Amino acid sequence: MEKHYPAARALFEITPEIEHLAELCEKNTAIDKELYTKYEVKRGLRDLNGKGVLAGLTNISDIIAKKVVDGQEVPCEGELYYRGYNIKELVKGFLDADHYGFEEITYLLLFGELPSEKELKKFHDTLVERRTLPPNFVRDVIMKAPSRDMMNSLSRSILNMYSYDAKADDTSIPNVLRQCLNLISQFPMMMVYGYHAYNYRMGEDLFIYAPKPELSTAENILMMLREDRQYTKLEAKILDMALVLHMDHGGGNNSTFTTHVVTSSGTDTYSTIAAAMASLKGPKHGGANIKVTQMFEDMKKNVHDWEDKDEVRQYLCDLLDKKAFDQKGLIYGMGHAVYSVSDPRADIFKKFVKQLAAEKGYEKEYALYETVEHLAPEVIGEKRRIYKGVNANVDFYSGLVYSMLGLPQALYTPIFAAARIVGWSAHRLEELKNVDKIIRPAYKALAEHRDYVKMEDR
Repeated sequence: MEKHYPAARALFEITPEIEHLAELCEKNTAIDKELYTKYEVKRGLRDLNGKGVLAGLTNISDIIAKKVVDGQEVPCEGELYYRGYNIKELVKGFLDADHYGFEEITYLLLFGELPSEKELKKFHDTLVERRTLPPNFVRDVIMKAPSRDMMNSLSRSILNMYSYDAKADDTSIPNVLRQCLNLISQFPMMMVYGYHAYNYRMGEDLFIYAPKPELSTAENILMMLREDRQYTKLEAKILDMALVLHMDHGGGNNSTFTTHVVTSSGTDTYSTIAAAMASLKGPKHGGANIKVTQMFEDMKKNVHDWEDKDEVRQYLCDLLDKKAFDQKGLIYGMGHAVYSVSDPRADIFKKFVKQLAAEKGYEKEYALYETVEHLAPEVIGEKRRIYKGVNANVDFYSGLVYSMLGLPQALYTPIFAAARIVGWSAHRLEELKNVDKIIRPAYKALAEHRDYVKMEDR
């Protein structure tokens, strides 16, 4: 049997034959970029000014990046609304009332209304009773072949939940809501346990803590993650706010659009959320905050005087010239597909980042971030043709926040997912309620039609 099958290691090698076939693939896959303009194709489903192709309707969240002045659209300070409420007012509301916001804003996004104190307490209890995993799930699923990439590990855990659900394929609203509430509640456990399982496989101690019913989602994440179970109130508050800021961002972001597309096919909730996870994992989407952190780590090694703006500017120029960091020509954390002037999530974050930096002794790092935020738009404007403004996005500061919280980089994107799963759930329910049509956009075929040639004549 062995001579008929390649050695297992060959499955993971790029052989000369694969290299040859890849060249063939690239040669016959390439499309002249000018054709996108000729046929008015909206690459990324956006025009040069960042305006998206209208693909659906939503009540869940809204993004404002432009306003009409004297009949003309002009860029404005970015605004984000959840169910019609300005995100800045929502954050101020739960901070002033001194309670955690994740559960309250989850209720708002799913059900369209802010809960009363009684409703919030009942909803918190509903989430608490769902903070459990099937018997032996940690041993049989999470501990088996743990992945170095937590997003892949989490996707596998989510897909495995299908096997435990007798009504997995029922797409009625009550059943899908049940599934979504389960996953929202279970996700932090899957995330933290998956991280510990991989570290255990790498030789570290294993500790698995059950969530505490009296704690908020943010508090439980910190408690379950840390061996001593300790965290400060400021740490929990900032993580809670980070979760709220990442919950949703209009219907057009890549992972939420994925949720709509996959939901429209009629598939189950677990497959839908796993598909959204695959989208969020990408470095151009949820994985961007890791890139920001890694970029700054490289910057701190190569910029000798962090207070020297000329030296910082030169490093940014080297980034754009593909001479520094990963040679991709990007300043990570700068710019957004929609916002031109400012990202409201970054504005909110920034106010609390400074406070956390003072508590953690990160003042110099924070000052460097501020310098880059100020200089980057200038440098980009000098070196690139830009069609709209460039500003710091939420990923610019979230990586620094997570670093100061002592969170491992492996969990940066999963924490984004722990928040965004709320938005995905709300959008899945909205798609099921309102649209009974599969999403199928058009692509223009460019290949010429050819006559088949027999093997012996090729």
